Amino acid sequence: MVTTEQASIDASEFRLHVASESLRLFAERGYEATTVDDIAAAAGTSRRTLFRQFGSKEDLIFADHESLLDQVAEHLASAVDDDDPWWVVCEGAETVFAHFADNRDLAARRYAVVSQVANLRDRELVTALRYQRLFEEHLRRTRPDAPPARVVAYAAAVTAVHNYLLRQVSRGDADATAAVLNAELRRLWETLAER
Repeated sequence: MVTTEQASIDASEFRLHVASESLRLFAERGYEATTVDDIAAAAGTSRRTLFRQFGSKEDLIFADHESLLDQVAEHLASAVDDDDPWWVVCEGAETVFAHFADNRDLAARRYAVVSQVANLRDRELVTALRYQRLFEEHLRRTRPDAPPARVVAYAAAVTAVHNYLLRQVSRGDADATAAVLNAELRRLWETLAER
């Protein structure tokens, strides 16, 4: 019998596998030249399953982000009263960074493909805004008296620092590490967080 946790892990692994295979093919053949049938064959699944699970060819590239957004939302929701909500946001960013730092090849392939296709660059910006929105919603819920501009500035700053270092990871910069991210987030937390 498959437990809910096992099913969740399997779904997350499947999304990562599909993202990895689609990015490999896009890097080898080009985004436009790669068909959904090619990706389905490489991922060991059917075209129908891909469309049912992901919706479009564009969605395949960002498939792992859906799982990551869910993980971040769960992390934010599971914070307890004793947790500093401003730092919990930083931990959410660190969760996303860890995924890509552990999968540097995937991050590099995505960067190579996305940087060459305008609509994928736009989609990447929208994805970053979805993380930022999660951070803002968490802070509004847990710190309703915080100035709205501070909430937005903090969430945007955390997202921007994370994205900058993630882009460095994608470019192969070995100095872009979780420790560097943590140090930069700590500076933001010390400077901007309302305590």
